[in-house]
Amino acid sequence: MSSFLDVLQGKKTKHVPFWFMRQAGRYLPEYRELRAKQGGFLNMVYNPQAACEITMQPIRRFGMDAAILFSDILVIPQALGQHLEFVAGEGPKLNPVRNQSDLAALIPNEDILNPIYDTVSNVRSALKEEGFADTAMIGFAGSPWTVACYMVEGQGSKDFMHPKIAAYGDPEFFGRLIDMLVESTARYLINQAKAGAQTLQLFDSWSGALDAEQFARWVIDPTRRIVDLIRAEYPDIPIIGFPRLSGMNILDYVEKTGVTAVALDSQIDPVWAAQNLQNKLPVQGNLDPFCLFAGGDALKSATENILQSLGSGPFIFNLGHGINKDTPIAYVEELVRMIKDFEK
Repeated sequence: MSSFLDVLQGKKTKHVPFWFMRQAGRYLPEYRELRAKQGGFLNMVYNPQAACEITMQPIRRFGMDAAILFSDILVIPQALGQHLEFVAGEGPKLNPVRNQSDLAALIPNEDILNPIYDTVSNVRSALKEEGFADTAMIGFAGSPWTVACYMVEGQGSKDFMHPKIAAYGDPEFFGRLIDMLVESTARYLINQAKAGAQTLQLFDSWSGALDAEQFARWVIDPTRRIVDLIRAEYPDIPIIGFPRLSGMNILDYVEKTGVTAVALDSQIDPVWAAQNLQNKLPVQGNLDPFCLFAGGDALKSATENILQSLGSGPFIFNLGHGINKDTPIAYVEELVRMIKDFEK
């Protein structure tokens, strides 16, 4: 039985299940070796054999309780017809969509996502064949607000000025974009579930950029609609929401979106989370990735605090954001040991 899935169903487990955001990636030498052979990042994302192998690498090395699909949140804009490329040292670049004309010019081709569904299926088979049948498979997507940020800005940003101006100044255009993303994201996640994903996670990495009113409009409402669309076809599939840096808005997120569990960023006090969130739903998180990077006494102290604060309730150990590419593997091994040794 999967302890990860048991937690999401509100069941008690003997140990704390765990996985790490970006657990498959550049900190692993086996990943770097494969990437050198495969070429660009998107080449690997759309190669079901390579993406399956990358997804499996940390499972073989560390024995996480869940494997997460190797992909990227920006495949949805690409499927909607927006040009996407990853530039070395700079990250994603897209042709900005900033008005109704730009939106109308998009020519969707969601068939390009089909290899990703093949990856999900391949991973489920690999988990079974390699002796990890109890390891759960997580599918994921970016939430509409965060994906819209990249679509409108055209790249990453510290403040996402253009999408915020669009949300305030042209809500008709921005609302149409969000509606498009709600529909396409829900279809994408439903298709991942059809391919074998047992849990789905929505990443809203830039939800902290919004005030409370805008958060309700562009984060809570679209998330609720996606959850409803998924549940219409898969009423029992667990959905984890990650409204990163949302602060006190996370309370409304938990109450109003309908997610099964909530992932916590590193800024949330585990004691506060135990008192205010974990009594409502399972929680996931929230070690600072740079605490893991530092290792030593800081890692031990922070890990013990999280486990002691949240470990007795419905809890999945994770990081508060993605693992850093230069994180020493020895520190990851030490963290895994501490989690596995923790006694409830």
